[in-house]
Amino acid sequence: MKIYGDIQSGNCYKIKLLTALLDLNHEWVAIDILNNETQTPDFLAKNPNGKIPLLELDDGRILSESNAILNFLARDSELLPTDPFLQAKNQQWQFFEQYSHEPYIAVARFINKYLGMPDNRREEFERKQEGGHKALKVMEQRLSKTAFLVGEQLTTADVSLFGYTHVAHEGGFELSQYPGIQRWISRIRSLPGFVSMDSCA
Repeated sequence: MKIYGDIQSGNCYKIKLLTALLDLNHEWVAIDILNNETQTPDFLAKNPNGKIPLLELDDGRILSESNAILNFLARDSELLPTDPFLQAKNQQWQFFEQYSHEPYIAVARFINKYLGMPDNRREEFERKQEGGHKALKVMEQRLSKTAFLVGEQLTTADVSLFGYTHVAHEGGFELSQYPGIQRWISRIRSLPGFVSMDSCA
């Protein structure tokens, strides 16, 4: 299988992290989003939405959206709960990641890290701070009580949220005020098979 992505993107890195944790054989196809490589005719033929990450199976089938890819790749593993309620809790955190976390933390990081904080985006960057800290406080409340987001077992919800949370400081979010999140980050980094974003670059 092939995975198309930009390793510095949290949404792409979390797929790479999952493949490392589960030791999944794959071909990584580097895509440069700043060079509009997601907008080429060939790429748009695979994903008309023009976004990464993208999974291409050996039989040609295509799957997009990072959390859908995570859950597909983690099927039949311990990272995807089998209990119906825990499955729903796992999805709850993944929806939280996409709607309450990523739009603030990932966008602020993109403005600062990818674009270099241009003057015409500085106000937008500042506006993202309140929403990002609100999301981090929700995570902190949970992680002050449990080792992982769904409980005491790592799930794809943790992989989903690790992607952008562990580099939140690059978007202006200081994590020293969130000790539960810091312990969680350290816990994930200590897992067998863990790969860092920088080591994949």
